[in-house]
Amino acid sequence: MITYPYKQAGRFFLMAGPCVIEDETSPMHIAEVLVETTSRLGIPYIFKASYRKANRSRLDSFTGIGDEKALKVLGKIRDTFGIPVVTDIHTAEEAGMAAEYADVLQIPAFLCRQTDLLVAAAKTGKVVNIKKGQFLSGESMGFAVEKVKLSGNDKVMLTERGSMFGYQDLVVDYRNIPIMQGFGVPVVLDVTHSLQRPNQTSGVTGGKPEMIGVIAKAGIAAGADGIFMETHPDPAHALSDGANMLPLDKVEGLLEQLLALATVLN
Repeated sequence: MITYPYKQAGRFFLMAGPCVIEDETSPMHIAEVLVETTSRLGIPYIFKASYRKANRSRLDSFTGIGDEKALKVLGKIRDTFGIPVVTDIHTAEEAGMAAEYADVLQIPAFLCRQTDLLVAAAKTGKVVNIKKGQFLSGESMGFAVEKVKLSGNDKVMLTERGSMFGYQDLVVDYRNIPIMQGFGVPVVLDVTHSLQRPNQTSGVTGGKPEMIGVIAKAGIAAGADGIFMETHPDPAHALSDGANMLPLDKVEGLLEQLLALATVLN
């Protein structure tokens, strides 16, 4: 199993998977495809899926199949394929529970200033991936890193996922990648959430998935250590965030392009 900081031999690492655990079988299929692809391409890989979605616009939105059941799916993926897994936590009380199954605890962007959440995640000893708030500058994320490190955990990553641009759009400021790397931590670019179109009148977040390749290539050019993306065999029927996912059968082609670009730059 690869270990923190995950990046190897000058190559970017990949954090990818479905938005949320939808059932007990499809995540295994997605993981199998991505493990085979990344192994063949020599890209360090971390499987990503939320065990529960706490941040939903509408009360009737899908949130998960049950915490324990979903966490066991993540544990099965980790054990079956020998890869690390990452999942979101939303409260301090969830940190210890999720740490039993995940190697990386992810702090959602809206919660990146929550001190008790950051401290609880740090104290598990797991890698803590903090998503930069859509409302914050790259410079301000140094305080989030400091909270984790001063809590006794040096295993921290930061993720750029776009900044609010008006009420219903996001833009990526690529300056944030080297700025946040200045804190001495790996920096990941979340290419799919950066393309969200939030606050739609339907209560379902929109997206611009046709721009995923552009955002990802620009991120590699800007020196991102890792690429984060959500993928699904059939995004149109995904139960969460389908509007900004990359179809699973298109992941390999994009990774090949990113590798070629990274090779030139290195």
